[in-house]
Amino acid sequence: MRVILQRVTSAAVTVDGQTVGSIDRPGLLALVGITHDDGETQVQKLAEKTAQLRLLEGEVSCLDAGAPVLAVSQFTLYADSKKGRRPSWSKAAPAPVSEPLFNSYVEALRALGLKVETGVFGAQMQVSLTNDGPVTLILDTDQL
Repeated sequence: MRVILQRVTSAAVTVDGQTVGSIDRPGLLALVGITHDDGETQVQKLAEKTAQLRLLEGEVSCLDAGAPVLAVSQFTLYADSKKGRRPSWSKAAPAPVSEPLFNSYVEALRALGLKVETGVFGAQMQVSLTNDGPVTLILDTDQL
């Protein structure tokens, strides 16, 4: 499982011109990718790391500051571009596997006490954000 965390002052997701999720104060945008062998262990590990990392202004975590998270599913985090010019998506878990795990990640963040907004799983989304810092981190369960 991979999560790209970006510290933002605001962020929003739109689908078909309609805002489906947004945060309008400092927090994190979490782009979430899931691969075939991910499960609840990886979900819990990354949810706790997301909530507790001291990435916000003043070196505080979302949990400490009560800051929101905008979580967006992004299978392209598992792109394989080693060969040719067209990436392969074969390392990304299919929707029947990844959607429940993405939802579990969101629920795990909420269970920790965070306010979480989301995009729409599998939809063509437009994500807008104001990156603060800029601060961007890559979390990968293979490296934790």
